[in-house]
Amino acid sequence: VQLQASGGGLVQAGGSLRLSCAASVSISSDNVLNVMGWYRQAPGKQRELVASITGNGIISYVDSVKGRFTISRDNAKNTVYLQMDSLKPEDTAVYYCNRRRVGVRSYNYWGQGTQVTVSS
Repeated sequence: VQLQASGGGLVQAGGSLRLSCAASVSISSDNVLNVMGWYRQAPGKQRELVASITGNGIISYVDSVKGRFTISRDNAKNTVYLQMDSLKPEDTAVYYCNRRRVGVRSYNYWGQGTQVTVSS
């Protein structure tokens, strides 16, 4: 399984970016046990889960991005998106796409990171 992340870049505070994560496998049959997520890691900090969406559409966000970020999925394109609005300098990090399955036949795959830099 390959996850291709794209869409990072340099943006001023208050601006927007949309990250995309294209999976090399079909995600249309995902269920509640399949989770697509976006993580980020800033310099000197631990990687944190930013947003996730299950195969049946259950969504969660870390508190710091609620109301500013939106995760969505397009099953026909095998792609998950992270729309990031009202960006802040503290959102600066390398963002990673993740695909995992919990429970039986679990797996955990990572895409390459994409850099997001928000200038003040």
